[in-house]
Amino acid sequence: MSDVTKTIQKWHASFKKGTDFDSWGQLVEAIDEYQILARQLQKEVQSSNLSEFTEEQKKTLGKFATCLEMRSAALQSTQSQEDFKLEDLKKLEPIIKNILTYNKGFPFDVQPVPLRKILAPGEEENLEVEEEEDAVAGAGSPESFPSRVPGTLLPRLPSEPGMTLITIKIEKIGLKDAGQCIDPYITVSVKDLNGIDLNPVQDTPVATRKEDTYIHFGVDVEIQKHLEKLSKGAAIFFEFKHYKPKKRFTSTKCFAFMEMDEIKPGPIVIELYKKPTDFKRKKLHLLTKKPLYLHLHQTLHKD
Repeated sequence: MSDVTKTIQKWHASFKKGTDFDSWGQLVEAIDEYQILARQLQKEVQSSNLSEFTEEQKKTLGKFATCLEMRSAALQSTQSQEDFKLEDLKKLEPIIKNILTYNKGFPFDVQPVPLRKILAPGEEENLEVEEEEDAVAGAGSPESFPSRVPGTLLPRLPSEPGMTLITIKIEKIGLKDAGQCIDPYITVSVKDLNGIDLNPVQDTPVATRKEDTYIHFGVDVEIQKHLEKLSKGAAIFFEFKHYKPKKRFTSTKCFAFMEMDEIKPGPIVIELYKKPTDFKRKKLHLLTKKPLYLHLHQTLHKD
């Protein structure tokens, strides 16, 4: 059996594993499987080495990766209508299984995932290059960052009698190599104890400025659920991400979280933990012993 046939079989097995998890309601596992497969396909598409696949086949693989990302995003959304259903994704199985001979049009009007890549969960652990080795890329970085990422912040929910809404202002984050981070932003999510999303995930715009060991954001994030409706044991997560030009992907550098008993009006300073993000909060390792934190300010709105 040729290497390319083995690779295709591996992709097909991964796809089946993901759709099985999806149909069983094991959403965290399904999302992980979809994102890892999407990353593998993107890697093949963007490989400049001699490839067993034609340019047309690579384009199809790129579109397939987009559909995996779309299904993954649909599973993480709390909206009732799913943008990309499991039945839609299953229609693509003959493509991944027979990519070498598939010659029909792609069933969905999508574009391949852009060149800049997001790593699948846990993959960053396997990177041999340490953050510091990439640091030289930003050695002479300007005082302000270019606003390349518009962000996906959502407006405040309508008020309800007796219900509390939470606004969190992300003021700044302290990092020893703050000036060397390119296009830094923070992903905010609300998870239950099993790491399942309770809210739509939001990204801040790229940070506005840096100063010494701080990156300043100064943005308000509106939590998309009333405080009283958040499940016991839920937590609000903040993942700090930045772009690594050498590797051409956006990487999570560290994360922080706030549990329900920490939600109260006023300023709060929370600790930073090493990646990968542990949404279940079981294996936590502080990023640094230095007094560097994520600085937030909370406002509670109650009718």
